Amino acid sequence: MAVRTSSAEWKGNLKEGTGTMKLGSGAYEGPFTFASRFESGKGTNPEELLGAAHAGCYSMFLSALLSGAGFPPTRIATTAAVHLGDGPTITLIELTTEVQAPRLTEAELQKHAEAAKKNCPVSKALAGPEIRLTVHLVN
Repeated sequence: MAVRTSSAEWKGNLKEGTGTMKLGSGAYEGPFTFASRFESGKGTNPEELLGAAHAGCYSMFLSALLSGAGFPPTRIATTAAVHLGDGPTITLIELTTEVQAPRLTEAELQKHAEAAKKNCPVSKALAGPEIRLTVHLVN
């Protein structure tokens, strides 16, 4: 299976420092700061990128499920609202999805939507995968 990489670099202390996050594919590179994460500052943040990944993964997985059940969708649009609470802790992710698929009933949509929420790879990852760490001190 595929291995995807992303990277981040942070310079400075928490409140005044700055960082950059980039995707291994080169499709995105952008700044992040304390203000962009915890306030309304300019730049992105890990939660926003996590939300985009979850929305994309969920939409693709739901498409596969619906197609396999005989309801190939013409459009699936998902928004993920990632709530960052005290701690800081991600306390909630709200997926809001619109689906267009011929002959699809509300009951069938609900069944497959719940299955996609439970089984898309990002949902599974957020449920608690093993995290391996390699760290080196550089002087």
